[in-house]
Amino acid sequence: MTHPVHAAVDPSNPAAEAARPITALVIHGGAGTIGRAQLTAEKEASIRAGLNRALDAGHAVLHAGGSAREAVVAAVAVLEDDPHFNAGHGAVFSHDGVNELDASIMDGHTLEAGAVAGVHRVKHPIELARAVMERSSHVMLIGDGAEAFARTVPGIAFVDPGYFFTDDRWQQLQDAKREEAAGAAKAPSAHFGTVGAVALDARGHLAAATSTGGMTNKRWGRVGDSPIIGAGTYATADCAVSGTGWGEFFIRLNVAADICARVSYRGDDLQAAADAVVMQRLGSLTLNGEHGDGGVIAIDARGQIAMPFNTEGMYRGWIRLDGTRGTAIFADDARR
Repeated sequence: MTHPVHAAVDPSNPAAEAARPITALVIHGGAGTIGRAQLTAEKEASIRAGLNRALDAGHAVLHAGGSAREAVVAAVAVLEDDPHFNAGHGAVFSHDGVNELDASIMDGHTLEAGAVAGVHRVKHPIELARAVMERSSHVMLIGDGAEAFARTVPGIAFVDPGYFFTDDRWQQLQDAKREEAAGAAKAPSAHFGTVGAVALDARGHLAAATSTGGMTNKRWGRVGDSPIIGAGTYATADCAVSGTGWGEFFIRLNVAADICARVSYRGDDLQAAADAVVMQRLGSLTLNGEHGDGGVIAIDARGQIAMPFNTEGMYRGWIRLDGTRGTAIFADDARR
């Protein structure tokens, strides 16, 4: 499903078109989160609309000459507001019935990075992760400490924890608990979800951002890969990656950083690097009888993009260098 970007330029005016910033943006709303049998036409339309709103937000920043870091925050914040995705409003619940939110961001031009984990009251965790990056000397803050820092930052919005509640996510927790009690629990990968964005701005700079509610029915303050720089989020001058999937595998393989290392140090094509890590390394790693699953979105300094995943589907959207855009859910929805 592709259609042209609605840019604020007149395509019949060559001078205006030539002045259009050359940028690119890719987003995801999670891999392996839904099968075809569960996806109604109405829900699919809502999901694609949410992806397009996030693309519009990130693209507006880039089109106005904004930075890649600003664009990925803008796109992810929109996804955090959409209950169809496991981040912010609509995040999954822990075993104790609490929403524990994680997020991270990295600027490839400066190698600055910021992350938060286990926050409960911050409306947009990605904005707090950016504040950690820009306003502190640290990279990662967690829990109550992260929220105490947030109260020192102008513009960080707080909400009552009930803001994150949705009936669907609450029911997922009850289902997971019943499965667990019956000894027939689904693989943990069935209960994940993440959102993310990667961008190339008009200056040639890259950035990546990721946000999540984590894993349904998680315990003991479990943290996955999304807020871990190198595992779920990474960016350099050559490459930016945001991941989604079973975090324990992404952490063990340092997935996002591995992809960028292959591009930077070995000169691999972005698609080849992403495929090798996601389709080969991640997919072949087995722990306790389960395989690593998930996907990534990636972009390089030339604006090439890659979106491999080894699950049935991955919510994703893109705006390429030439201004064409699209959204997709399953592997056969759109050709890369």
